[in-house]
Amino acid sequence: MDPPEKVKAMPVNSIMGVFAKSPIKPLQEHIDKVDECAALLVPFFEATMASDWERAADLRMQISNTEKEADVLKREIRMKLPGGLFMPVERTDLLELLTQQDKIANKAKDISGRIIGREMIIPPQIQSTFNTYVARCLDAVKLAKEAINELDDLLETGFRGREVELVAKMISELDSIEDDTDELQIQVRRQLFAMETELNPVDVMILYKIIEWVGELADLAERVGSRLELMLAKV
Repeated sequence: MDPPEKVKAMPVNSIMGVFAKSPIKPLQEHIDKVDECAALLVPFFEATMASDWERAADLRMQISNTEKEADVLKREIRMKLPGGLFMPVERTDLLELLTQQDKIANKAKDISGRIIGREMIIPPQIQSTFNTYVARCLDAVKLAKEAINELDDLLETGFRGREVELVAKMISELDSIEDDTDELQIQVRRQLFAMETELNPVDVMILYKIIEWVGELADLAERVGSRLELMLAKV
């Protein structure tokens, strides 16, 4: 009988190959695409306020296409996400983080679709406050992207040290931005309430919904931060 073969140690290159399959980079590519999608709302609203519906429709299509690209990345990550021994964080936590990221792009598409469907113009009386509100909500999305893009450095440092402190600071700032957007939402709603009788009742209902959905962009970005914070606490 032949002697049993000795179990060979895994070559270093093979081990590094396992780490190379880390989902961190795809997750970052996804949040970059999500941020790109949400940021298109700024020129989109500018076009609607100028009654340039041809440009608005084109930007709506760009938002929709970018959201679809984010969906493709999401599906690829879900199918190919490794669950083996060398995962630096739990697979379920990464999937939940991905889900929260993806909801931001979905919400941007919903907002643009509702606006374009009725050729809805934000009333001039509230446009200034509304634009400030939109910009602040998108600040939250951008900061969430920056936090996710720190995951590479976190991985290199073993989720310890100054990188953790930096991400923690970003997450705290996300909470602060969400507080700002809550206050701005109150201001916009009050301004709209003051002029309700001047507007079509159906338009008023839709405008309140748009205001709510814009706020959800910041809420979802904050949830990305919360999921990241929870994930880091487990490492």
